[in-house]
Amino acid sequence: MSPPVTTTEHTGRRPEPPPRPPKKQGPQGALGTVSQIGDRVMSTLATGSGLLVSAAIGLIALFLLITAVPALLQNTANFFTYTGTWVVTGSEMKFGIPAQFYATVVVSVIALIIAMPVALGIAVFVTEYAPPRLAKPITYVVDLLAAVPSIVYGLWGILVLGPAMVGINQWLVDTTGSWLPFFREPQNVANMSTGGTLLTAGIVLAVMILPVITAVTREVFAKTPRSQREAALALGATKWEVVRTAVLPFGFSGYISGSMLGLGRALGETMALLLIISTVGPINFNLLESGQTFATVIANNASEFDTPAKTGAYISAGLVLFVLTFIVNAAARAVIARKGA
Repeated sequence: MSPPVTTTEHTGRRPEPPPRPPKKQGPQGALGTVSQIGDRVMSTLATGSGLLVSAAIGLIALFLLITAVPALLQNTANFFTYTGTWVVTGSEMKFGIPAQFYATVVVSVIALIIAMPVALGIAVFVTEYAPPRLAKPITYVVDLLAAVPSIVYGLWGILVLGPAMVGINQWLVDTTGSWLPFFREPQNVANMSTGGTLLTAGIVLAVMILPVITAVTREVFAKTPRSQREAALALGATKWEVVRTAVLPFGFSGYISGSMLGLGRALGETMALLLIISTVGPINFNLLESGQTFATVIANNASEFDTPAKTGAYISAGLVLFVLTFIVNAAARAVIARKGA
């Protein structure tokens, strides 16, 4: 029998291969498409959130400028050097910010001096030394301080801490007042007798910002790479040496960031300080005097904002506080960047 004639022999061409079935989209392809859509959505949301926050800050700054500039133009005194009584009624306006700037900085610095070491110690103890059964309750108690309203802190400061500080204030005056300017007998003795002093206000602020600094510092210390800890232990380092050579350098930027967050709250605190210090005090570096911060001077006179000029005079203090906050944040970023370099 002769072999069957193939198609190639019959037509002179090779047969075309059968069409391949369409590829089915696997789970990887679908996941990749969903992932790309999610990335675009998240990128859009992140960009929009950043622009929204920037726009809000810009609008706040614009409002402060529009409100404050007319009053500043009518001011007949030097806004940066005038320390007398504010005159914001009538045709002649005289006001300045040195006293408010001094009180704001003093109470904030006192708060940082007290809160930063305590927060650092709590964070190191909770993350490195305390057993889990003890670390969790301490963490909950410290975090709970952040939920206490500021007015409660103010009441505690003027009704509990203030009277308790009366004896300490008198002892400081008798012991160190003759050679230390920070604890001399104040011009207004009534403030010292009630405890409504800059020192008391600084202590209350320290308690208020303590949970903020502690929470941020604790979280950063807990993220210290395990390899760095083990490397230090392998070289024979003690527990404290591990903390000093591995944990503290790694968490320094977080510690500074948390401190600046706490400082931001201290600079703008109003109600607690309004209950403790609300009278104008001298600029003599005496912590037993009283004073008014930027926030308290605005709150104390908010009910009298009956004219645009008067409103602008006090809003100008808010403008300075706004700028001061920006300077503090910029300085903190510079410190962090220098440490990271």
